[in-house]
Amino acid sequence: MVKNKQQRWTLNDITALFDGVFFEHYQTRLIRGKDEPVYCPRTVDTPYHQVIFARGFFASALHEISHWCIAGEKRRQLEDYGYWYLPDGRDAQQQRAFEKAEIAPQALEQLFTHACGRTFHVSVDNLGGNVEVDREAFASSVAVRAAHYMENGLPLRANAFLVALTRYYQHQDTLAQAIQQGGLALDVASLETV
Repeated sequence: MVKNKQQRWTLNDITALFDGVFFEHYQTRLIRGKDEPVYCPRTVDTPYHQVIFARGFFASALHEISHWCIAGEKRRQLEDYGYWYLPDGRDAQQQRAFEKAEIAPQALEQLFTHACGRTFHVSVDNLGGNVEVDREAFASSVAVRAAHYMENGLPLRANAFLVALTRYYQHQDTLAQAIQQGGLALDVASLETV
């Protein structure tokens, strides 16, 4: 009997998929955090990289994974990939910069969310700002980028994760089978570049 999809949206499953596909290749784990998400490169005390998502939210996990899937090798050696982040309360110029930087990761998040069979909601992340945010225009930009990715190909890690999510949530593969398929997507791509 197939599990109800709601029961399959667990943090244990998303963590197992991420760690299973990426730990061996990238020494990176998905970690449930507290209030703020952050990426932490490995240290002497923690011998693996950490993609830390906020408060156990499934959507936060997918969002932080999306950022990791885009970050290049040098960026993955820096805390939070070396990017700036201004908290809630941005002015109009700061909000435009935020949205520009968020289009690509939120496009991947949209694809990941849909692969899980969930509804995606863009995040403008500026509830306390003094600027009116055009959520619909931003959502449109995110959807256009997601369509571009689907037509022209996803970044390597994003594609591997999308494969694993699709196999697990849409094809009802076991975790082990979905992880294997995601790992094969990494391996096949690396063989093609040799």
